[in-house]
Amino acid sequence: MVKVLIPSGALGLNYDAQALQRGIDARPDIIAIDGGSTDSGPSYLGRGVSKYARASIKLEWAGLMAAAAEAGCPLVIGTAGTCGADSAVDWMLDITREIAAEQGTHPRIAVMRSGQDPAQIAQAWQEDRITPLSGAPEIDAAGIRACTNIVALAGAEQVAAALDTGADIILCGRTTDTAIIAALPLQHGVDAGAAWHAAKIGECGALCASNPQSGVLMVEFDEAGGFVIHPLAEGAHATPHTVSAHMLYENSDPFILYEPGGHLDVTEARYRALDATRVHVSGARWVPSDRYTVKLEGARVAGYQTVLMVLLRDARYVANAQAWADDITAKCLEKAGQRLDAPPDSYSIELRLIGQNASFGDLEAREAAPVEVGVMAIVTAQTAALADELGKMLNPYLLHHPLTREEEQPTFAFPFSPAEMPRGAVYEFALHHVMTLDDPMQAFALEVVET
Repeated sequence: MVKVLIPSGALGLNYDAQALQRGIDARPDIIAIDGGSTDSGPSYLGRGVSKYARASIKLEWAGLMAAAAEAGCPLVIGTAGTCGADSAVDWMLDITREIAAEQGTHPRIAVMRSGQDPAQIAQAWQEDRITPLSGAPEIDAAGIRACTNIVALAGAEQVAAALDTGADIILCGRTTDTAIIAALPLQHGVDAGAAWHAAKIGECGALCASNPQSGVLMVEFDEAGGFVIHPLAEGAHATPHTVSAHMLYENSDPFILYEPGGHLDVTEARYRALDATRVHVSGARWVPSDRYTVKLEGARVAGYQTVLMVLLRDARYVANAQAWADDITAKCLEKAGQRLDAPPDSYSIELRLIGQNASFGDLEAREAAPVEVGVMAIVTAQTAALADELGKMLNPYLLHHPLTREEEQPTFAFPFSPAEMPRGAVYEFALHHVMTLDDPMQAFALEVVET
């Protein structure tokens, strides 16, 4: 009835060219791929940039543009440029135009932007149109206005509006991972439970199969309200176990998935192997909501950082690395308090022991005797100048600080010179909320570009 081809979990991760050709030969109705998410932290949203290399994006996108032209179907990307900010969408538009010129084609491009004006979001918060999700940070109007980028997560309705323009290529700002897959099936009258369930399973390509790195996946809907999951790479097999397990991926409830306008309930879903490769799924149910909400994501500058690294190999210092690091932290903070005209709450110094407990700190459960410990010092301050000053104040401690006053002065190894490495602005997520809309397109802008 309707076929959706998903090349991989995200543009920039590569895809199997032979498997993609099998999908094109099967004549899909749409090619849909995700452009990224918040997986890599708030910096990409805060700066409005992609985490993937432009060269990788261009190469893979050129292949998909050619594939869509061969199949005669639209090509859609959601959350363009990793974060879906307007600047990242424009970056993706520039790449698309560049490829079109090189391929000698003239695609019609629909651009759906999801960036939000912080002042308007602050106003919506004051009007009680914004509700926190579980674990959301405390916010106020000033904190919202401080966000460098805020995006609303589009659902199927906004993607469908872009498809309705008749565009060959649809570049979307921030969307839910599932919306770009569910939109066209819903337009064609596919059962909503099946459309959203298939979209959830297929959001990461062949991650729902036994060979998750193979990438390419075909989802085919039937008229009975079910669908078939079919990974297309050699050696990739979908099983009822691999397919059903994907409801657990990035989801707090294995049976319920919330989307703009309602939620998916897969409590009664059934998974049946058709053969060694394909699985048929049926029984999911879509439950509409009495109000239309979209999730908001926002990021703002949390400070500025300078990072230093030093290596300890002397056995005694390795064995006492935590005490050494604690002593340096205390002494440098004391010196900073005496010598800097800055309030103590405007900066921090943290020393992490790489190879010992850098990942989990006091929660580390494994005990071992490392031969070498790397010490990563993280200085965070309200300004870049203050972070740099504190880094230089910390420098001599990391190079020569002894465990006791009586012993000879040691010397440790800086792997880089200069030792102080400015990271610039660091960001934090400021919004994990939903906003109520009177109309699904209220928070989104749609533009059609002729090339």
